[in-house]
Amino acid sequence: MSTRNSGNDLLTDMRDLMRRLHYSIHTERAYCDWVARFVRFHQMKTRDALFLNAETSVEDFLTHLAVRDNVSASTQNQAFNALVFLYRRVLQRPLENVSAARSRGEPRVPVVLTREEVKQVLAFLEGTSELVVKVVYGCGLRITEAVRLRVQDIDYGYKQVTVRNGKGNKDRVTPFPATLEPLLKNHLERVRAIHEQDLAAGFGAVYLPYALARKYPNSEVEWGWQYVFPSRKLAVDPRGGVTRRHHVDQSVVNKAIRQVVRRVGITKKVSAHTFRHSFATHLLQRGTDIRTIQSLLGHKDLQTTMIYTHVLKQGGEGVVSPLEDL
Repeated sequence: MSTRNSGNDLLTDMRDLMRRLHYSIHTERAYCDWVARFVRFHQMKTRDALFLNAETSVEDFLTHLAVRDNVSASTQNQAFNALVFLYRRVLQRPLENVSAARSRGEPRVPVVLTREEVKQVLAFLEGTSELVVKVVYGCGLRITEAVRLRVQDIDYGYKQVTVRNGKGNKDRVTPFPATLEPLLKNHLERVRAIHEQDLAAGFGAVYLPYALARKYPNSEVEWGWQYVFPSRKLAVDPRGGVTRRHHVDQSVVNKAIRQVVRRVGITKKVSAHTFRHSFATHLLQRGTDIRTIQSLLGHKDLQTTMIYTHVLKQGGEGVVSPLEDL
């Protein structure tokens, strides 16, 4: 799009605003990608074209995604949210009523591993991937929360992990398994050696959100702020252009899980998030209160947590098959 606004194009304006509002880099990339696809779909050449029949343009795009591209409900919702953000926050022209063909979002029962299956997978995982999965399962974290853990977020004395800026930008506390302590401390000894090497080479400054680096000078190089699971390589930060060591990519962990699942012959579709589902289900089986589990998982709505109660109903919906009576 050629039209400029204060010297910045549309996507630059959007990125700048999302960074000021502290959106994650993943949300920023996804929203900007949807806006770019929306502009290409309608072949818009100027910014003014965005204001012509805006609601109809959005409806046509969302309908195309549902009918022609056959995207999932969550994918279509993400596209819609990106366009709502564009019009409301960037263009300051909120959309009115938008009516489009919507993808159907059917309720999905989460994939859950048995305790024996969890043991099988953990037995074959190695290195950082093994530790990350143990933290996800042992603490009930999302994979993004696990890889973003900082050294100071783990409290060995109180046996708890503090999740900072989780989904919905909320903090929460979850239990830390004592059996993980020796493994994690050995791991962190190696991480600290890498951090000291980075410092000696003129690097070692970790990314800090919300301008904390300016508020607390030198905190970005302090040990407590470093990632528990750092990347193996230094990389250029896309937001600031600084060369630093980011956290391990979650795709590395999921790839390791898929390889092990195939190796042990489990036919379920397993990812890192499956271990979070298993954490919640296994707590329910042990008699943990559903609201406690809701708090540990960081769910806003109790109905989200209630999905795990399906496992307590042995068989489909607690019904015994008539074949058992033969």
